[in-house]
Amino acid sequence: MDGKAQDSSRSLPRRAVPPAVGLLLSMALMNALLYLCLDWFFIAPPHSTPGSTHCPHGHFRMGQMKNCSPWLSCEELRTEVRQLKRVGEGAVKRVFLSEWKERKVALSRLSQLEMKEDFLHGLEMLKGLQSKHVVTLLGFCEDDNTILTEYHPLGSLSNLEATLNLSKYQNVNTWQRRLQLAVDYVSIINYLHHSPLGTRVMCDSNDLPKTLSQYLLTSNFSLLVNDLDALPLVNHSSGMLVKCGHRELHGDFVAPEQLWPYGEDTPFDDDLMPSYDEKIDIWKIPDVSSFLLGHVEGSDMVRFHLFDIHKACKSQTPAERPTAQDILDTYKKVLNLLRDTMVSQMREML
Repeated sequence: MDGKAQDSSRSLPRRAVPPAVGLLLSMALMNALLYLCLDWFFIAPPHSTPGSTHCPHGHFRMGQMKNCSPWLSCEELRTEVRQLKRVGEGAVKRVFLSEWKERKVALSRLSQLEMKEDFLHGLEMLKGLQSKHVVTLLGFCEDDNTILTEYHPLGSLSNLEATLNLSKYQNVNTWQRRLQLAVDYVSIINYLHHSPLGTRVMCDSNDLPKTLSQYLLTSNFSLLVNDLDALPLVNHSSGMLVKCGHRELHGDFVAPEQLWPYGEDTPFDDDLMPSYDEKIDIWKIPDVSSFLLGHVEGSDMVRFHLFDIHKACKSQTPAERPTAQDILDTYKKVLNLLRDTMVSQMREML
């Protein structure tokens, strides 16, 4: 009897999972994965910028370095840095791709002695403004007129379109990433306006190409300011204002107060040219942001949401323009709003 009962129990058919239930389980799993992907793609945490974070003043860390290292001295620059090839040149300095302890670095050399004051000013700004917004200083030698900084292979912001047009970067050529670059840019301006060295004005920005050349695009597609050779100080309490250079400026890119105010009949005279403050940087933000947003799908939607703040930036009266912090707050608000809206719409479609 027991044997027959056991045989009978063995012969009972196993219950199979109905195909419809399996399909529903598969769809539920796919939806869960899609939700996770949406959260990662649209609500990803802010990108971190590699560099000298958390190092004490006078020290640096880059790449895979675990510990902070003191800025390299003249002797170390002369003996440990191998110059490879020139990758850039401006009025103040030449930049060479170089190598230090098997790491790629950027070695800047003074172009001409007449520009030494600007070169040393840039060095002092680099030393005093080290942060997540500024290229990492690795060392310097005033005797040799050399500065060593971290190397970023994607180069200056001028290369943005060419870089994003490469097939391997198509996945980041989106309005989200481009708006994040604009957030980075305004964050840098805001940092300079509230820096440890006082309110600094980005004077090397008399046209769009020149402005873009002051910034570097990192490998994780964030921005760093790189060229600080013309960063004069504004001090409102003491009435200290600035003038960007000693030549007459032209065009719509510069702020109205940077233009010669006395008409064509009066020859330009630098001594008669009025000074101005950091609000000239605010005037230029809409033009730089428009370049950064490009013409990808969704960029016009972003421009629509930024229209009011950009209109305020273009006020003819400097005092009526918003602060860099006001603009930064608006940019972040728009970025989060549009991300949340898109994620919500995508989820409703699932």
